[in-house]
Amino acid sequence: MKKSLYFVLAMLMVLSMVLSACGGGQPAGGEAVTIALWHAYQTGSAEEATLALLVENAKQAFPGMTIEVLQIPFDQIFNKYQTEVAAGGGPDMFVAPNDDLGNWARAGLVMDLTAYAGKIDPAVVAVGVEGMKVDGVLYGIPESAKAVAMYYNKSLIATPPATTDELLAAVQDGKLLVNVLGAYHVFGFFGAFGGTLLDADNKCIADQGGFVETMEYFLALKEAGAIFEPDYGKAEALFRNGDAAMFVNGPWALADYKADLGDNLGVAPIPAGTANAAPLNGIDGFYINPNSANPDAAVDLALFLTNAESAQIYTDQAGHVPIRTDVDASDPLVAAFALASANGYPRPQSVEFANYWAPFGDMFTKVLEGVSTPAEGVAEACAAMNAASGK
Repeated sequence: MKKSLYFVLAMLMVLSMVLSACGGGQPAGGEAVTIALWHAYQTGSAEEATLALLVENAKQAFPGMTIEVLQIPFDQIFNKYQTEVAAGGGPDMFVAPNDDLGNWARAGLVMDLTAYAGKIDPAVVAVGVEGMKVDGVLYGIPESAKAVAMYYNKSLIATPPATTDELLAAVQDGKLLVNVLGAYHVFGFFGAFGGTLLDADNKCIADQGGFVETMEYFLALKEAGAIFEPDYGKAEALFRNGDAAMFVNGPWALADYKADLGDNLGVAPIPAGTANAAPLNGIDGFYINPNSANPDAAVDLALFLTNAESAQIYTDQAGHVPIRTDVDASDPLVAAFALASANGYPRPQSVEFANYWAPFGDMFTKVLEGVSTPAEGVAEACAAMNAASGK
């Protein structure tokens, strides 16, 4: 009887070892988990479809993982995430640009991932990893680079303007340029006119050159017929419908614009002035909620969604700019965005930079609507930014 009992126990131990060995697709810890993932990719977009495909691939790789995906509009996701995390809830992870990563980190809204830094593949370029850091601390798993460039419709303008003078001449010749009126999309023109936003001490110095000249140039573009539209959807529609010859926007829209314009779609960096344009260069990545009960599994999922195979799919199907040396951006349109990113201004994560958006957003509206002169508008915005930063 005892021998039979020992035999049964031994067989159970062997069976347990076999099952454990077969659990290579399980998330960290080998136990079944549920991971909630939020994103703000536009409904029906190529980005949303690409993420859905990658999530299905992840389910095959991690059979013990249930992945619940929720799409939240871009203008709502950050407030919703912050509110729920502060209340002790929220998703396990979300994917987003590093627009406000510094503030998220300082507020404790994203998890310190230093312990996982060694898991990031060496093929990920340094600028990608650095874009996920605040004060040297890692807070995200990098996915792609993101900077705006100038889309153009080859049926309306065969050769994209390479300089700001050529761009103005093209608009004067009836080629419609539409820009989103805001502090993000047209930031790159400041660099084209030699402007620098912050000095080494993070003090605003926009009033010391380049910014006033940029606003004067924008007024000239507007007088020539260019449109500065505050409504993103309306601005984009003018290009997608074939009315505008040129539109400054990011790689997130590339696959959709290809579907709209086909072979007539072109991409070029924002035209250079006295220097290369320097659009804000951000890094998109996956962030982990400090409230997550399964951070190891969430990190494993983030690493899978950014591995070489997944990054190639993001590049080929969603037009994302890769940040891995083992991923090829063979599409010349994606390569143009890569060039724009290479010349971009790395998005600062300082407290001071967070004070850029409101005063300079107001400045664009006041100057382009004739309420303020370029000099008045820039001086006021810079002073307000420094006041908010205690500079």
